[in-house]
Amino acid sequence: MPKPESLVLFLFVLLLLAHLLGALCVRLRQPRVVGEILAGVLAGPALLGRLEFFPRPGTEHLPVLDFLYSFGLLMLMFLSGAGIHSLFHPDDRRQIAWLTSFGTVLPFLIATALGMSLPLEPLQGPAGHPVALLLIIGISVSITSIPVISRIFQDLQVMHTRFARLVLGVAVVEDIALWGGLAGALSLARASTLPWSDIVRHITTTLVYMAVGLLLVPRVLQGLQAARWKPLARMSPVAQVILLLLAHAAVADLLDINQVFAGFLAGLAASRSSSFTQETLDSIAGLSNALFIPLYFALVGYKLALIDALSPGMLCAFLVVACVIKLASVGLGARLAGFPASDALNLAVATNARGGPGIAVASVAFDAGIISPAFYTTLVAVAVLTSQAAGAWLDSVLRRGQSLLSGRSERNFAVPNLLHGGNKGPAP
Repeated sequence: MPKPESLVLFLFVLLLLAHLLGALCVRLRQPRVVGEILAGVLAGPALLGRLEFFPRPGTEHLPVLDFLYSFGLLMLMFLSGAGIHSLFHPDDRRQIAWLTSFGTVLPFLIATALGMSLPLEPLQGPAGHPVALLLIIGISVSITSIPVISRIFQDLQVMHTRFARLVLGVAVVEDIALWGGLAGALSLARASTLPWSDIVRHITTTLVYMAVGLLLVPRVLQGLQAARWKPLARMSPVAQVILLLLAHAAVADLLDINQVFAGFLAGLAASRSSSFTQETLDSIAGLSNALFIPLYFALVGYKLALIDALSPGMLCAFLVVACVIKLASVGLGARLAGFPASDALNLAVATNARGGPGIAVASVAFDAGIISPAFYTTLVAVAVLTSQAAGAWLDSVLRRGQSLLSGRSERNFAVPNLLHGGNKGPAP
């Protein structure tokens, strides 16, 4: 009989469960991430962990699990950044501006304003910084998942449509702005242990790091493309991309910046550089989606099982309020942009999917001590439920033979899908 603390066997079983339950969710037309998180919950001490023969990691294995958890998050954010490429078409700028202004800024302001009028103690973590908590609340209500909504579009074969282009364009702008807000929240969370001068310096360093990653690094990579001596690129283009990711993460670590930003900026730089081919990025996406990202979401579920701090009242209240704010705000922005009511509803439901980035925000905020265990569980559950709802709604619209954008609103346009390949399906 294997040792109950066998880490290798535990990871094998965890990954196997994640793929089996993820595939089952896909068959049931649900986001794969739901099954992957459920795999971690099943592997927790309350369920399969009770069985004597089930392998359980011991405390000496926690550094390895933490590394896999962190690297999976790093790869998830890398693919999120890599998915941002040529999404903005001149015909869409006005509509994306309306949708972003009302679908991102307005929910953020409403959520933070409501948070200031509520008792924050049940939501607050050991860092004890209410401003950082309010920022997390606003981000969690406003954010849209690039990876999950891309997966949904791919499964529904609508990645080539204008509807997908609009939603992903809005999600790109949201993610860049809201990850900047998360950087501020993480810096403020340190205010209880650092003087304000250090906090300001840390926020400034983070913003400069993000600006350099957004504007300068892609140009540097373009310049390196002309270099004659590129042994690593010739030997293994995949290794070259991983080296870029590790370089971003190393600089972030030296500057004491959360590495979630390193993954996002490295992916963005890779997608905007001709040094890395579509085939190389697809290879990394295939490996990550098969190994590291399922393990990350499974470990999120495992952490949820270990915390065991679900508050049904908090979950129901936050789910209803967050969805109402987001749906109404995006719907208003869509109507002002000129979309009919049916199109506005479809756009609102699609952008309400919080998915992986919603879980990543919750994980980073919880690890920083900004939010309580109960609120962490709530944010993860809301990210999963809103992703399920988005997939089910869009699928039902297409099954009824309707278009996601009606009449003149829909114009086919090829949207590169760096997260899950570039296959195109028939128009809805």
